[in-house]
Amino acid sequence: MNAMTAAVKVRVARARSGALLLGPALVAAAAYVDPGNVATNTAAGASYGYLLVWVVLVANLMAGLVQYLSAKLGLVTGRSLPESLREHLPRGTRVAYWVQAELVTMATDLAEVLGGAIALALLFDLPLIWGGVITSVVSMAILKVADRNGQKRFERVVATMLAVVGVGFVASLFVAPPSAAGVVGGIVPGFAGTGSVLLAAGMLGATVMPHAIYVHSSLSRDRHGSPAPGPARRRLLSATRADVAVALTVAGAVNLGLLLVGAAVLTGDQRTATLEGVHAAIGDKLGPLFAIGFAVALLFSGLASTAVGCYSGSVVMSGLLKIRVPLVARRIVTAIPALIVLGIGIDPTWALIVSQVVLSFGIPFALIPLVVLTSRRSVMGEDVNRRGTVVAGIVVCTAIVALNVVLIYLTATGQG
Repeated sequence: MNAMTAAVKVRVARARSGALLLGPALVAAAAYVDPGNVATNTAAGASYGYLLVWVVLVANLMAGLVQYLSAKLGLVTGRSLPESLREHLPRGTRVAYWVQAELVTMATDLAEVLGGAIALALLFDLPLIWGGVITSVVSMAILKVADRNGQKRFERVVATMLAVVGVGFVASLFVAPPSAAGVVGGIVPGFAGTGSVLLAAGMLGATVMPHAIYVHSSLSRDRHGSPAPGPARRRLLSATRADVAVALTVAGAVNLGLLLVGAAVLTGDQRTATLEGVHAAIGDKLGPLFAIGFAVALLFSGLASTAVGCYSGSVVMSGLLKIRVPLVARRIVTAIPALIVLGIGIDPTWALIVSQVVLSFGIPFALIPLVVLTSRRSVMGEDVNRRGTVVAGIVVCTAIVALNVVLIYLTATGQG
């Protein structure tokens, strides 16, 4: 009995120790449940029912591989992705690289501040400009947590916000559950015309966010350090795989839940082309309580994702240029374009589309170097990607870049 009790205590201690290593991936996962994902997934469910369930699953698998490679790079090399790029790029190229990364960060911030502003307009009938200001100020307070209380506290705050996002977005499924047969049928890849192909391309192409790649390599390195090759590093890499699995399972469940809400509650409703329309449709079909839950979740989605995006921008600047700017100062600067857009009355839906196109331009600059660097033995040593991982990384990289090129073309020609 004593031996059995001791064995149980050892297992519990190991489980607690492993749980303490979780966290960095949850911060990166906030990028996968931002307002852009909310709009796309609900529209997919409302327009095509359960047909595109498989797209959410494939997208999540792709994201899991990318985020693990990012975290592994930080742990093994002791450098974030931007810091690694600084070592391999000439100075002039580094500056140009930083400029495109900043533009992408601002575009990302536009979408996320816009989501928060729309949520506040839905909840309190605030003008979009004031909603944008409040979203920026609150996200600034979240960033102060990282500045003053350290990364672990920041991780807890973001994880709590993700929990609110998840509950708010999928609560309606308990009242209007999806069809089990429909969900199972949706696992089988298939399309229903050109429209579903374009929407699937959008869902897959917008899977990987550049700022999530940059920030994850830094978060893992800062949280765990860079242990020498051996048991300690293997343990951390194993914990990192678990961290990514947990975080992307949470994000994937939320995205799948949004699609299922669209399929089970909003099928055929033409209002789902906008976030305001989704909110109105949920209120009409399920009641005001669920509409409020959706708006609250949208607000927390915007707050969490914009805070993480700003944090990522700081990682890029310090890594590439060795220039450190206080997070709060960065929050003010990167919020300005979003507030200008809201202030001059540009159509929110159009602004969201433009921001996603700009973001698409930045994906190859983050994704291709990540796959290349983690596949080089001179960089990764004995933890270099195995052949299967290299092949998977190339396939994912090629697919995402190609899809984003197609989306940019379709949007530019008015077909998307």
